[in-house]
Amino acid sequence: MTSIFFGNKFVCYQIVAGILLSGVVIKALDRVKSPGVAAVLSLGVILIFVAMNDASAWHILPLIVIAVIAEIVRTLTKYNWTGDVISTAVMSFSTFGFYGQIWFNRAYTYECATDEMPAGYADTLMSCSPAWVLPVVLIIGIALSVFISNVTARLFKIEKK
Repeated sequence: MTSIFFGNKFVCYQIVAGILLSGVVIKALDRVKSPGVAAVLSLGVILIFVAMNDASAWHILPLIVIAVIAEIVRTLTKYNWTGDVISTAVMSFSTFGFYGQIWFNRAYTYECATDEMPAGYADTLMSCSPAWVLPVVLIIGIALSVFISNVTARLFKIEKK
Protein backbone atom coordinates (compact mmCIF):
# COMPACT_ATOMS: atom_id res chain seq x y z
CA MET A 1 0.00 0.00 0.00
CA THR A 2 2.79 2.43 0.88
CA SER A 3 4.58 1.84 -2.41
CA ILE A 4 1.39 2.59 -4.37
CA PHE A 5 1.05 5.94 -2.56
CA PHE A 6 4.67 6.95 -3.14
CA GLY A 7 4.70 5.66 -6.74
CA ASN A 8 1.67 7.78 -7.62
CA LYS A 9 3.06 10.75 -5.69
CA PHE A 10 6.34 10.73 -7.59
CA VAL A 11 4.58 10.35 -10.95
CA CYS A 12 2.43 13.40 -10.11
CA TYR A 13 5.39 15.51 -9.05
CA GLN A 14 4.79 18.08 -11.82
CA ILE A 15 1.33 18.70 -10.44
CA VAL A 16 2.81 19.31 -6.99
CA ALA A 17 5.55 21.52 -8.47
CA GLY A 18 2.94 23.62 -10.26
CA ILE A 19 1.22 24.22 -6.95
CA LEU A 20 4.32 24.84 -4.82
CA LEU A 21 6.50 26.87 -7.18
CA SER A 22 4.08 29.02 -9.14
CA GLY A 23 3.18 31.53 -6.44
CA VAL A 24 6.81 32.31 -5.66
CA VAL A 25 7.83 32.49 -9.32
CA ILE A 26 4.94 34.71 -10.47
CA LYS A 27 5.59 37.11 -7.60
CA ALA A 28 9.31 37.30 -8.47
CA LEU A 29 8.59 37.80 -12.18
CA ASP A 30 6.02 40.50 -11.43
CA ARG A 31 8.33 42.28 -9.03
CA VAL A 32 11.31 42.48 -11.41
CA LYS A 33 10.36 43.60 -14.91
CA SER A 34 13.77 43.06 -16.46
CA PRO A 35 15.89 40.19 -17.76
CA GLY A 36 17.56 37.72 -15.46
CA VAL A 37 14.88 36.71 -12.95
CA ALA A 38 14.33 33.23 -14.42
CA ALA A 39 18.09 32.78 -14.75
CA VAL A 40 18.68 33.72 -11.10
CA LEU A 41 15.88 31.41 -9.90
CA SER A 42 17.32 28.55 -11.95
CA LEU A 43 20.81 29.30 -10.68
CA GLY A 44 19.44 29.05 -7.14
CA VAL A 45 18.08 25.58 -7.85
CA ILE A 46 21.38 24.55 -9.48
CA LEU A 47 23.25 25.70 -6.37
CA ILE A 48 20.88 23.65 -4.21
CA PHE A 49 21.65 20.58 -6.33
CA VAL A 50 25.38 21.29 -5.99
CA ALA A 51 25.04 21.71 -2.21
CA MET A 52 23.16 18.40 -2.01
CA ASN A 53 25.88 16.78 -4.14
CA ASP A 54 23.15 15.80 -6.60
CA ALA A 55 24.10 17.96 -9.59
CA SER A 56 24.00 15.91 -12.77
CA ALA A 57 23.29 16.57 -16.43
CA TRP A 58 19.73 15.28 -15.84
CA HIS A 59 19.24 18.09 -13.31
CA ILE A 60 21.33 20.96 -14.65
CA LEU A 61 20.62 20.92 -18.41
CA PRO A 62 16.83 21.14 -18.07
CA LEU A 63 17.24 24.03 -15.62
CA ILE A 64 19.38 25.94 -18.10
CA VAL A 65 16.96 25.27 -20.98
CA ILE A 66 13.96 26.24 -18.84
CA ALA A 67 15.61 29.50 -17.75
CA VAL A 68 16.45 30.40 -21.35
CA ILE A 69 12.90 29.66 -22.54
CA ALA A 70 11.37 31.69 -19.69
CA GLU A 71 13.72 34.63 -20.37
CA ILE A 72 12.89 34.54 -24.10
CA VAL A 73 9.14 34.46 -23.40
CA ARG A 74 9.39 37.40 -20.99
CA THR A 75 11.48 39.41 -23.45
CA LEU A 76 9.12 38.74 -26.37
CA THR A 77 6.07 39.70 -24.30
CA LYS A 78 7.79 42.79 -22.89
CA TYR A 79 7.45 41.58 -19.29
CA ASN A 80 3.65 41.71 -19.28
CA TRP A 81 1.25 39.53 -17.25
CA THR A 82 0.72 36.96 -20.00
CA GLY A 83 4.45 36.49 -20.47
CA ASP A 84 4.95 36.19 -16.73
CA VAL A 85 2.25 33.51 -16.46
CA ILE A 86 3.70 31.54 -19.39
CA SER A 87 7.17 31.86 -17.88
CA THR A 88 5.84 30.73 -14.52
CA ALA A 89 4.36 27.62 -16.11
CA VAL A 90 7.70 26.97 -17.82
CA MET A 91 9.58 27.54 -14.56
CA SER A 92 7.32 25.07 -12.75
CA PHE A 93 9.22 22.42 -14.73
CA SER A 94 12.46 23.35 -12.94
CA THR A 95 12.76 19.92 -11.39
CA PHE A 96 11.64 18.04 -14.50
CA GLY A 97 15.10 16.59 -15.10
CA PHE A 98 14.92 14.87 -11.74
CA TYR A 99 11.60 13.09 -12.15
CA GLY A 100 11.36 13.16 -15.96
CA GLN A 101 13.70 10.20 -15.93
CA ILE A 102 10.66 8.08 -15.05
CA TRP A 103 9.67 8.33 -18.72
CA PHE A 104 12.94 9.13 -20.50
CA ASN A 105 15.41 6.97 -18.59
CA ARG A 106 13.23 4.12 -17.34
CA ALA A 107 15.92 1.47 -16.89
CA TYR A 108 18.02 3.77 -14.69
CA THR A 109 14.96 4.87 -12.70
CA TYR A 110 13.93 1.26 -12.12
CA GLU A 111 17.45 0.31 -11.04
CA CYS A 112 17.69 3.25 -8.60
CA ALA A 113 14.21 2.61 -7.20
CA THR A 114 15.05 -1.06 -6.68
CA ASP A 115 18.28 -0.21 -4.87
CA GLU A 116 17.08 2.72 -2.79
CA MET A 117 13.38 2.24 -2.03
CA PRO A 118 11.25 -0.33 -0.17
CA ALA A 119 10.43 -3.63 -1.84
CA GLY A 120 7.84 -3.31 -4.59
CA TYR A 121 8.30 0.43 -5.06
CA ALA A 122 10.09 0.16 -8.41
CA ASP A 123 7.41 -2.10 -9.87
CA THR A 124 4.64 0.19 -8.60
CA LEU A 125 6.40 3.25 -9.98
CA MET A 126 6.73 1.66 -13.41
CA SER A 127 3.11 0.50 -13.44
CA CYS A 128 1.91 3.99 -12.42
CA SER A 129 3.88 5.70 -15.19
CA PRO A 130 2.93 4.40 -18.63
CA ALA A 131 3.76 6.73 -21.52
CA TRP A 132 0.21 8.15 -21.74
CA VAL A 133 0.45 9.50 -18.16
CA LEU A 134 3.21 12.00 -19.04
CA PRO A 135 1.08 14.35 -21.20
CA VAL A 136 -1.76 14.17 -18.67
CA VAL A 137 0.56 15.12 -15.81
CA LEU A 138 2.12 17.93 -17.87
CA ILE A 139 -1.26 19.41 -18.85
CA ILE A 140 -2.55 19.29 -15.27
CA GLY A 141 0.74 20.80 -14.02
CA ILE A 142 0.50 23.69 -16.48
CA ALA A 143 -3.16 24.31 -15.67
CA LEU A 144 -2.43 24.36 -11.94
CA SER A 145 0.52 26.71 -12.49
CA VAL A 146 -1.75 29.17 -14.32
CA PHE A 147 -4.43 28.79 -11.63
CA ILE A 148 -1.96 29.36 -8.76
CA SER A 149 -0.52 32.37 -10.62
CA ASN A 150 -3.99 33.91 -10.73
CA VAL A 151 -4.67 33.10 -7.07
CA THR A 152 -1.34 34.69 -6.14
CA ALA A 153 -2.24 37.76 -8.20
CA ARG A 154 -5.47 38.13 -6.22
CA LEU A 155 -3.80 37.57 -2.86
CA PHE A 156 -0.96 40.00 -3.52
CA LYS A 157 -2.98 42.42 -5.65
CA ILE A 158 -0.76 41.99 -8.69
CA GLU A 159 -1.96 44.04 -11.65
CA LYS A 160 -2.58 41.95 -14.73
CA LYS A 161 -1.26 44.36 -17.32
